[in-house]
Amino acid sequence: MSAVVPDAPSDPFEGVPGAVVDDDGLAHVGAPSREQRDLAHGRALAPLAARAVLTVSGPDRLTWLDSVTSQALAARQPGESTELLVLDPQGHVEHAAAVVDDGERTWLIVDRARAAALLTWLQRMRFRLRVDPQDASSGHRVVAGTAEAVAALRAVAVWHDPWPRVADGGWGYAMADPHPGSARDWAEAIVDVDEYERIAAEAAAGAQQVAGHLAVDALRVAAWRPRADREADERTLPHEVDWLRTAVHLDKGCYRGQETVAKVHNLGHPPRRLVMLQLDGSEAVLPERGAEVLLEGEPVGVVTSVARHHEEGPIALALVRRATAEDAPLTVRTADGEIAAAAETIVPPDAGRTAAVPRLPRLSRRR
Repeated sequence: MSAVVPDAPSDPFEGVPGAVVDDDGLAHVGAPSREQRDLAHGRALAPLAARAVLTVSGPDRLTWLDSVTSQALAARQPGESTELLVLDPQGHVEHAAAVVDDGERTWLIVDRARAAALLTWLQRMRFRLRVDPQDASSGHRVVAGTAEAVAALRAVAVWHDPWPRVADGGWGYAMADPHPGSARDWAEAIVDVDEYERIAAEAAAGAQQVAGHLAVDALRVAAWRPRADREADERTLPHEVDWLRTAVHLDKGCYRGQETVAKVHNLGHPPRRLVMLQLDGSEAVLPERGAEVLLEGEPVGVVTSVARHHEEGPIALALVRRATAEDAPLTVRTADGEIAAAAETIVPPDAGRTAAVPRLPRLSRRR
């Protein structure tokens, strides 16, 4: 029997003045640009209704998760934040989860749309081990903001985003220095329903500033931060979106998809690569997720995330063919015609094949 993670419940943030709520929860409260600034500077909190919460309890939980996912977890200490990927046998990303352990259970924050499938897979992989994966979404919610902002909440666990630091065993392909995400201060607190509703009530009364998911996504896109529900399609390799940086341990033992991860990183190149697109801001229209990226009229990729940033204007993340020139004059197809797009390199065309490359400081990002 498949596990069922319930749909997002009715949103208590509907009562906030100016609130616009959609399928992903609170979208904005009337001023997305201001909300981005407030969120980035710790003045606002963001309810993340599009996230679900899973737990894994049992004495074998960390060694078990270590064996079935991309991340080294066996020696993780309580309160230490990381993230993991679940890959298919060909190394494609199926699931991603933010991970923090409290000493008794491991908390996983996942995209709600993928939560039921991930829980079903985890339950099927238990075998005889002393582990118990469960859905905790009925009693828990996720609220995000700066580390200082969420520290004031009554949280059962707090996950601090490791992006874009290159974690132990990881490897960063993006060469930007400083990385656009280096100044991003981001944490996600798991709170119970009562605390979530308290925050909503304070926001409705004007005592707590809040920001919607449009602001959250704009800050994420500007930081080049991949998200499973956006950047991972059925053929995404972690290398293509620079996810070796924080979610893959290249020196750990075997797990499903590990052979592909090692081969592409050491001997090959990922077939696609993530870029940031600075979109022509003279048009009011933004492209849809999945919009084609064109070079001289021919498709070379697709838009995975799109946002309107308070400083950079309209921006997007896109996956393009590896061979697409870094300075190629790209356009993006929209319902109103093509718009110009200037690409910034996130994953370079020569990413991979590290076994044949001298470990010069510019190339080796491992710590």
